[in-house]
Amino acid sequence: MEDNKIVELYFERNESAIEETDKKYGRYLLKIACNILSDPKDSEESVNDTYLAAWNSIPPNRPNILSAYLGKLTRFISIDIFRKRNTQKRRGSEYALSLEELGDTADPSISPEKNIEDKILAEAVSRFLRTLPKDTRDLFVIRYYYLDSLSDAAKYCRMSESKAKSRLYRTRCALKEFLVKEGFET
Repeated sequence: MEDNKIVELYFERNESAIEETDKKYGRYLLKIACNILSDPKDSEESVNDTYLAAWNSIPPNRPNILSAYLGKLTRFISIDIFRKRNTQKRRGSEYALSLEELGDTADPSISPEKNIEDKILAEAVSRFLRTLPKDTRDLFVIRYYYLDSLSDAAKYCRMSESKAKSRLYRTRCALKEFLVKEGFET
């Protein structure tokens, strides 16, 4: 079923909207959740919470790109579950590994609770990403936004794992320099 028809089902408050969403995007959303949570039960809970969040937010929202909208919901929900369940100890998820890799890139005092600073930082990172070659930008986004494993990101970008690891390291270093020039203390 096409995305616009699925969105219309949400607007009609037709419960088959969730079934159609699951058919079309269930595996995609589960992959995002698993990359963050590394736990099948938590990941399924996150995807179910995504369906509820979509049900509650469409309407009034009318997403132009349903996959991106649902992916973003899943990502936020999964990160929230991760934080709640792992306050004392982080498990070896792709989310934890990504945080560790990006740890020295930006000032740790900039927290998600500071919405304005977060938005400014996100805009700076977006500007930086637009300066990168497409393959490097894709690799960075796949690894740090979609939180795919290094090997999966390398395969997707058709490069060896060692080349991907090296490119990500150089990109993180360049990002750090860029953020310093933009006035972010690291």
